[in-house]
Amino acid sequence: MSLLRNAIPGLALLLLLTDPAVAATRPNVVFILTDNHGAWTLGCYGNQDIRTPNIDRLASEGMLFTRAMSSNPVCSPTRATFLTGLIPSQHGLHSFLDNKYMVGPEAYYTLKEFDTLPGILHSEGYVCGLSGKWHLGANMTPQDGFSYWITMVRGSTRSFYDDPIIQDGKIRKTPKYMTDLWTEHAIRFIEQNQGGEKPFFLYLAYNGPYGLGPLLLEPARNRHAAYYADKYLPSFPRDAVHPWQYNNKAYHNNIVSIRRVAAEVSAVDDGVGEVMAALKRLGLEENTIVIFAGDQGWMGGQNGLWGMGDHTRPIAAHDLMMQIPLIFRHPRGIKPGKTGIMVSNYDFLPSLLEYLGLKHRIPRKPKLPGRSFAAALRGRKIDWETRMFYEMEGCRSLRTEDWKYVARRQPDGPAELYDMADDPQERFNLYGQPQHASIQKEMAEELRRFFEEYADPQYDIWKGGRSKARRLLAPAGHPDYRPLRKQ
Repeated sequence: MSLLRNAIPGLALLLLLTDPAVAATRPNVVFILTDNHGAWTLGCYGNQDIRTPNIDRLASEGMLFTRAMSSNPVCSPTRATFLTGLIPSQHGLHSFLDNKYMVGPEAYYTLKEFDTLPGILHSEGYVCGLSGKWHLGANMTPQDGFSYWITMVRGSTRSFYDDPIIQDGKIRKTPKYMTDLWTEHAIRFIEQNQGGEKPFFLYLAYNGPYGLGPLLLEPARNRHAAYYADKYLPSFPRDAVHPWQYNNKAYHNNIVSIRRVAAEVSAVDDGVGEVMAALKRLGLEENTIVIFAGDQGWMGGQNGLWGMGDHTRPIAAHDLMMQIPLIFRHPRGIKPGKTGIMVSNYDFLPSLLEYLGLKHRIPRKPKLPGRSFAAALRGRKIDWETRMFYEMEGCRSLRTEDWKYVARRQPDGPAELYDMADDPQERFNLYGQPQHASIQKEMAEELRRFFEEYADPQYDIWKGGRSKARRLLAPAGHPDYRPLRKQ
C-alpha cells in the first residue's frame, strides 16, 4: 500500500506534464540560426558599418549574451551541438558533412541515436518546422518530428540564387534569393500554426551571411548592394595575411568580398524583421520565444585571418572563430538586458529546455557537458564560472576568464597559451615560458579531465576514434589522408 501511495504523486506529475492542455500553454519557439557569422558584424555587438536594425531591436528587447561561443568552428558539428547539447567527441561530427550523406544512396541522419531538441519538443506536443539549412544528413526526408521541411541539397553555398533546394521530397531549382525564400517559408509555417491547439517550434536556419567561397569575388545582388557599393567598411581590418592562413587568401583586404558580406548580413536582418512583424501581426509576439544565434564565429581580417578554424594550417582556435551572436527574446519571461557570462553552444539545449519547463527532458545519456543559464534569462544572478572547451579534430582548447590554452594539436602540434586579460587579441604565445609553467600544467590537466569524462571512445580522435564526417586533417595512412597543397 505504501508503494502505491508513494507512486501516486509521481504518476500525477507525469500525467500533468504530458497533458495536451499543459503543452498548449507553453510558448512557441522560433530559433533563428545563421551560417558563418561573427557577432562583431552586428550593430548590437558594436559594429557601426553594417545595417542591422531588426536584430539590434531584438537585442534591445531581449537578453543579449556578449560572450557566447561555439565549441567547434564548422557548421555540421556546431548545428549538431545546438540540437543535442553534445560536443563533437560525443555526437561524432568533427567536421562538415559530405554531400553523399545528405542526398543519394549513402544518405543517413547522423544524429538518429540521440535525443534532439526538435525530437524532444515534438514529443512534448510541439508542431515542428524547418526552413533553411540542415546539413546533418538525410536531407530529402523530414527528421526528428518535423512536419514542415524545406532545405538545401548541399551544406556549402555556391550561389544564393542558383543552388538547388529540397521541397516536398523533391529537388527543385531555387525560385528566388535564398535568404528571402527561407523567410517566406518561415512565415508560412507560422501562419499555418497560429491559434492551433499545439505550440510550434520553428527552426529558421539561414545559409547566410556565409562569408566564404568564390561568391565573395562577385558583388552582391540583393537589395542592399547599392547602399554598400561605395562604403569602405573599416570594421573589417586591413592587415597582412597571417602565415597560418590556408584558404580564403583571395578575400583578404578585398573590398568586393567585404561589401558582399555586409550586404548578406543586412539581408538576414531583413528576414528577422519580417518574422518579428509576422509574429506581431498574428498576435503571437508575447507568447513566442525568439532566439537568434550564429552556428560558429567568423573572422573578416582580424589578426590577418579570414574565415574559421578549419581555414588555417594548423587548425586555429581564436576567440573570434568561436564568438557567436546569441539573443533571447520573450516578453512574458525574459528580462531585457545584457549578460557577460561566457556560454557555449553546448549550454543551449539544457538552458532552453529548463526555461520551457521541460527540465525533466534534458537528456541524461550521453552525459551533457553543458550547464543551464535559464535563471539568467529571467534576470537572476547565477554562479557561473568561465570555462569553455573547444575542439576541431585534433585541435582542443580551454578558455577560462584570464587564460586560453590550446593543447599540442594531434598529431604534429603546435601548442599555445595566451594571457587573455593582457592580450585579448591573442598575439603573444606564452606556451613553454617558465614563468607560466604552473598555469600551463593546470589547464592541460583540466582539458584532459574534461575529455576523459565526456568523450565517447569511438569518436575520440585523440585516442584513435573516428569521425562521421571526412577528416579535414588526417594522419598519413588514414583513409581520409590528403597531403597539404600550398594555396
